[in-house]
Amino acid sequence: MKSNYFMGNGQFRIRDEEIPSIGAQEVLIRVAACGICGTDVHIFHGDQGSVDVHPPVVLGHEFSGVIEAVGPEVSRFKPGDHVTVDPNIYCGACPYCRKGKKQLCANLFAIGVNRNGGFAQYCAVPQNQCFLLAPDIPLRYGAMTEPLACCLHGIDRAHIVPGDTVLIIGCGAIGLLMLQLAKLQGASRIIVSEPVALRREIALKLGANLAVDPIHESLHDVVLNGLDGLEPDVIIECVGNTAAVRQAFETAGRGTNVLLFSVPVPGATHPLSLMDVYKKELTITGSMINPDTHSNAAALISAGKIRFDEIITHSYPLEKLHEAIMMQMSDASIKVIIEP
Repeated sequence: MKSNYFMGNGQFRIRDEEIPSIGAQEVLIRVAACGICGTDVHIFHGDQGSVDVHPPVVLGHEFSGVIEAVGPEVSRFKPGDHVTVDPNIYCGACPYCRKGKKQLCANLFAIGVNRNGGFAQYCAVPQNQCFLLAPDIPLRYGAMTEPLACCLHGIDRAHIVPGDTVLIIGCGAIGLLMLQLAKLQGASRIIVSEPVALRREIALKLGANLAVDPIHESLHDVVLNGLDGLEPDVIIECVGNTAAVRQAFETAGRGTNVLLFSVPVPGATHPLSLMDVYKKELTITGSMINPDTHSNAAALISAGKIRFDEIITHSYPLEKLHEAIMMQMSDASIKVIIEP
């Protein structure tokens, strides 16, 4: 089989190797599709992922495929099943796991980060990390389960209630997933802020009520005018740079819940008016990976509740992973996937 190893320093190398053997409680997955995540881009540039990366390693933690073989103690799956993979493996023993906060696990281990993942034709995965997909759902949709699961955790922490007005800053793949989930939560109005025209157009197709170009318009003024002087109940920041964070706090009103969802560049900071936090009674929340939400994400995808055709804009073969990462970094794409 072919695997594309990350060698460090922005370099990848294709290797021909044996199909991995599987343990008693593992399954062998023939990878159908693997998404390129912002975390992969961070790792490509030498930054840390959800956990430390030690090359050479096969990256790719957003993937789906078909089970080819199962270990002798596997009871939940059989060859031919279509599955998606939750890459995050928790220790279950650290204080965070024992307090029900396993997303903060002190010993987090992740498939496609520090264990070989989905940028390969086959991958061995513990059965407990697998979730069934409806067989009639395109497997490229299944590769979106992990980011959708992360978004579900973020939506839980944003505390959207029916009738809320939601502002989403950034309409990459994550922002467009958040938009759809906010609708499912009952948001009455959704405003998006996005400088790329193509992404604004897609956001409107997916149900946004208003799309703002923050480069040429004042986000604060447009939002207030669009809401007749009211302020958003919830703001979800999905960009990962300080300009977007600044826009979030500049637009936050009294009682706004601000969810900083995106993965920032390590060391990034933003000055914050403590008086604003006090007088506006702001709630500021972070969100880390996807504890116990992968099953719900797979269920939403299998039920056809989330649209992906507008989000998945490019696909590449395994051999062109470097080119695919360059495209993922481009404004010409929204979501790029590898199809090994």
